[in-house]
Amino acid sequence: MKNQIYLLLFIVSFCSCKAYKQVTYFQDLKNDGTVEQEIKNYDALKIQKDDLLSITISSIEPRAAAVYNIGSGSASSGSTTGTGSTSAQDGYLVDQNGEIQIPTYGNIKVAGLTTTEAKNLIAEKLTPFLGKPIVNLKLINFRISVLGDVSGPGVYPVQGERISFVEAISKAGDLSITGLRKNILLIRETDGVRKFVRLDLSDKDIFNSPYYYLKPNDIIYVQPSTAKYAAVDNTTRNISFALSGLSILLVLFTQFK
Repeated sequence: MKNQIYLLLFIVSFCSCKAYKQVTYFQDLKNDGTVEQEIKNYDALKIQKDDLLSITISSIEPRAAAVYNIGSGSASSGSTTGTGSTSAQDGYLVDQNGEIQIPTYGNIKVAGLTTTEAKNLIAEKLTPFLGKPIVNLKLINFRISVLGDVSGPGVYPVQGERISFVEAISKAGDLSITGLRKNILLIRETDGVRKFVRLDLSDKDIFNSPYYYLKPNDIIYVQPSTAKYAAVDNTTRNISFALSGLSILLVLFTQFK
């Protein structure tokens, strides 16, 4: 009997350790000391078609610059806006040609440029009209979606131009204990192509993944484990109870036969 108890304790302990390992992140990272890793997988965000840009322009002639400040609150409602925009608060929409329409100037192609490159280009184009304009430009439709087995699924706006995969998971309140860490799905659309990428949150190499830093409109899906399904499925739950009872009966039968 004592040997059988030890065996049961060993099985329970083994299963517990295995289950614990399945829910920890970055498992192959050293537990002591400091690890340094050069960041080589981050690329500056590039403007794409359908992006919405907030552009504010200042110069020594404030009244001349005011006409360009769509989305900054300085223009009146109903004034000229970027291509596809409907109000002064909308900003400049990058059209299907990758261009924005600048009042009094015309179209400027910004798709494929970083925000810094686009800012410098706009300043260059408007210099004949404004002297030496100062241009501030930012993306205002940067958002990511997190759904599935997380604490707070939803669509999250991103301030700035840089957010990592781990930060996005944190915004959603982290994975539930039943979420699958090793098979998280990232869905990304770029230049008319949709990619489906599997990421492993238990592996430290995720920090070097080309998909570690997210792009606008990325979608993250966390698949629930079978344990979560079993908790709400009566058939599966009844089978588990039956198997547990059967195991106890087998132990008793072995002991008293």
